Amino acid sequence: MKQLNFVIENATGLHARPAKVFVKTAKQFKADIRISHGSKKVNAKSLIAVLGLGVKHGGAVQVDLDGEDEELAAEALQTAVSAGLGEDDAAHKPVQKPAPQPIVANGKVKTAVPKLPKDGLAGIGAAPGVAIGPVFQLRQTALKLTNEFAGVDAEQAKLDEALAAGKAALHALQQQMQAHAPDEAAIFEVHQELLTDDDLLEAVQQKIQTRQNAGQAWRATIEERAAIMAALDDPLLAARAADIRDVGNRILKLLAGDGAANDVAWPDHPVVVIAHDLTPSDTATLDPKRVLGFATAVGGPTAHSAIIARALSLPAVVSVGDGLLKIGDGTAVILNGSSGIIQVNPDAAAQEKAKNELAAAKKQQQAAREQANEPAITLDNHRMEIAANIGGAADAVKANASGAEGVGLLRTEFLFLDRATPPTEDEQFEVYRQIAEAMEGKPVIIRTLDIGGDKPLPYVQVPPEENPFLGERGIRLCLNRPELLREQLRAILRAASYGSLRIMFPMVADMSEWRAAKAMVDEIRAELNAPELPVGIMIEIPAAAVMADVFAKEVDFFSIGTNDLTQYTLAMDRMHPTLAGKSDGLHPSVLRLIDATVKGAHAAGKWVGICGELGADPQATPILLGLGVDELSVSVPSIATVKAKIRTLTRTEAQKLAAQALACATAQEVRKLVGS
Repeated sequence: MKQLNFVIENATGLHARPAKVFVKTAKQFKADIRISHGSKKVNAKSLIAVLGLGVKHGGAVQVDLDGEDEELAAEALQTAVSAGLGEDDAAHKPVQKPAPQPIVANGKVKTAVPKLPKDGLAGIGAAPGVAIGPVFQLRQTALKLTNEFAGVDAEQAKLDEALAAGKAALHALQQQMQAHAPDEAAIFEVHQELLTDDDLLEAVQQKIQTRQNAGQAWRATIEERAAIMAALDDPLLAARAADIRDVGNRILKLLAGDGAANDVAWPDHPVVVIAHDLTPSDTATLDPKRVLGFATAVGGPTAHSAIIARALSLPAVVSVGDGLLKIGDGTAVILNGSSGIIQVNPDAAAQEKAKNELAAAKKQQQAAREQANEPAITLDNHRMEIAANIGGAADAVKANASGAEGVGLLRTEFLFLDRATPPTEDEQFEVYRQIAEAMEGKPVIIRTLDIGGDKPLPYVQVPPEENPFLGERGIRLCLNRPELLREQLRAILRAASYGSLRIMFPMVADMSEWRAAKAMVDEIRAELNAPELPVGIMIEIPAAAVMADVFAKEVDFFSIGTNDLTQYTLAMDRMHPTLAGKSDGLHPSVLRLIDATVKGAHAAGKWVGICGELGADPQATPILLGLGVDELSVSVPSIATVKAKIRTLTRTEAQKLAAQALACATAQEVRKLVGS
């Protein structure tokens, strides 16, 4: 018997993704594992049960382990929790919502929603943008379940068949979302995990044993679990009840023999959808050719449907209230996903103004897409390279087709996460080869494994750390476990002959780390008789930025990770519930470190890229241009718009603006200086 005590430091507590990592880690072991929070004690291998604990940021939990592999399980869980339970860069982004009001939970308004406008309704802006068009109300059809009972074995077989079909459909939905919004596709991975939940399935089986048929047993159990989740006093965790009902309804339709119940008689023209609520599945399957935007009577900006809407650039307003559903089909509305305002039956002048704004925005977006394959050259003839941040071979294909001039950051963690053993050298080689070939000779910067801090690996044991972001992370961890780094470097160097690959080391703080890592590259390259590759480092730690002129004498290039550089410079967690808004990469202190890095690199004839979120921030673009940054590496959907922005600038004016920004005192002053 072993006992552990943790404090959950994740900014949003044990919500879906970190809970999934915790549960998947526990499931790898035979030991009986229980987790307690407050007066509740549940099975740590049940995702629904762990979510139902309602653990918030700073919540204390106790884990009891009993079994033959309890020591190994304890070490793995300790590692996972210390490293942040899989909250990667995308998960750590603060929710970008124009209106900061909390959601309506359990029928109680936590704070006031925007003032009701004349001839309209007010809710909470959940996804920015404007939608203009007629209303179409999406109504859920009630499912009819039979009372017939075919016997325990037959009902269990029906359930198993429905679960298998449901998992396959969710996997397909995950792949579909991967094409549009890779970060949010993980929502449907969580949904698949819910269908393997031991406690949930056991409860359904028990009901079948009491002669309830599969549909009745499933519906009753789902409602029990969803009610527990909805009753939590944390809005983010309470919103997960919608996920449970979404998954539950999917299986219920299959059990009712109504798998086509999702078919909707859509109008033959684009519409603004209104509904009591939308599930994540509903939202992910909305056709942009038919749907201009949506509004819901309930819900909130932290619900998965809102997250998906933002990822799909679909304007959305939530928590409007029941008055929303009184709007008749065909009624004209203007929906503003930023302000949360819905104008009902707007007059001709209001419609014309909104249409002009929307048309101008669409025209700019279309022009940017059409010129995506053209270089980003300023009005005074200075070229800036625009590359892509990617996380797999499929992303490389999209990046190349979307105008990327290379890969500025290949995050290799996708090869190592969500598995019980590390990838083999051959597995890695095959992926690196595919990516090199997909980019057709364009440069591909491969960042070596960057775990620790916020990315746990169950097969890499890291002792508990008081502050994992200041502990074994990035290159530090890999140099302490050279077998991991050596195998990855061998795979990269073997793939080098298939394209233009480059190697980049993360979280380098001083020259000794750089030299040790570079020596390993040189040694392996000699062993393999591989071609010589450019080798660079990430600038994420202020110490490295300050010492850039020294590093530049030996490294081939720099790439600035502005997310971590900002966090370490300002000593602010960008997911901290009260500080996230102040963690701004345009803070003058961060800009001065970027400036020092560029000057140090250029003095030695080396180039500098940006691969953090700041690279796609339209207000940052002119300043980064003016500071002399050579490359911006951004998400694939941002490539065209970033290029278009650069084409509107002059380097001369950008240099003047950058000099003014360096003299500012706050990030707010910088943003005011730049304007829109």
